[in-house]
Amino acid sequence: MSDPLTEAFRKIDLSQVPSPCHVLHRGLLENNLRILRSVMDRSGAKILLALKGFAQFSEAKLIRHYLAGTTASGIHEALLGREEFGGEVHAYSPAFKDEEFSRLLRVADHISFNSPNQWKRHRATALASGRKVSFGLRVNPQHAEVEVALYNPCAAGSRLGTLRSEIKSASDLEGLEGLHFHTLCQQGADVLERTVKAFEKNFGEFIPQMKWINFGGGHHITRPGYDCDLLVKIITEFRARWGQHLQIYLEPGEAIGIGTGVLVGTVLDIVHNEVDIAIIDVSATCHMPDTLEMPYRPDIMDADLPGKLPHTYRLGSVTCLAGDVIGDYSFSAPLKIGQQLIFMDMSHYTFVKNTTFNGVPLPAIASYDPASKQIQIVKKFGYADYKNRLS
Repeated sequence: MSDPLTEAFRKIDLSQVPSPCHVLHRGLLENNLRILRSVMDRSGAKILLALKGFAQFSEAKLIRHYLAGTTASGIHEALLGREEFGGEVHAYSPAFKDEEFSRLLRVADHISFNSPNQWKRHRATALASGRKVSFGLRVNPQHAEVEVALYNPCAAGSRLGTLRSEIKSASDLEGLEGLHFHTLCQQGADVLERTVKAFEKNFGEFIPQMKWINFGGGHHITRPGYDCDLLVKIITEFRARWGQHLQIYLEPGEAIGIGTGVLVGTVLDIVHNEVDIAIIDVSATCHMPDTLEMPYRPDIMDADLPGKLPHTYRLGSVTCLAGDVIGDYSFSAPLKIGQQLIFMDMSHYTFVKNTTFNGVPLPAIASYDPASKQIQIVKKFGYADYKNRLS
């Protein structure tokens, strides 16, 4: 059975979009936002968009209609959240530079520190700012079920979050109003349920003095099969145990963008070296780095695993990196030079991580509006974007 993303894009004429190009389906994005809003309304939690995962601010008007704000990993994301998305702006970093922190005080509504040391270092500046900002501490519950070590924030030796053993006395938390944990990665509510138990076991003594608890990101709320009822139950029962005054936050990134868009590329040449190789204008290292980092194999419309269909090709990029290979795919007919390839589910953790290595152009960004059935090219990138990043 075809998935909603494939079904939607089969009906769209992509022949006129530049290549490469990210194309977002606004209707599918709104479907995700409706699910997230339902969780907010049913649970009393506030859901923030994690800009690290999805930051297409041309869709900010739609997003801010549903969500409570954004969460940032530094001053640049915080400024983008404030300028474009509205709502609350939250920020967290493993460490803040003095200058960056001073700027964040003028932008953010919540700031979470990574350690008591960071709070002590910046406390005087924070309290003297004259602007109401709520401060919190990220903690490490020492419970995570993330299988890929690269994405496990609770791995042994992790720099992310404070261990219970590192909080020497209640005075370490004096002046802080919230606790923040982030242990999930593309996971369900059942994992959150077990994480919350570990959090309560390790840090429960500090919860009564707090005004808010941030359950972090990594919640795959909009994925088919996700148990939203369990998520609502976890949140409502947590507040029942610890007090209805507690504001709960969730900050997913991928859950906003998952299943909403594609990356359109083009076959530039076909060569043979033991296998047939299609050289395309999409790069794994430049345009979809998670395929190399995680790694994972992106789906392509009308393609299958190698050997499943009659014609198998290795897809490689135009960069000089020998390993810039997306993978081996089979097709029902031979590929042709100039043919479009449509990479599925490419809205999250893609253009926020793109690079111009080798001077390879960044993909254009576009949105499809199902109401008008029109594609709007939001942004094209060129030589100036490459040059301006250099000296």
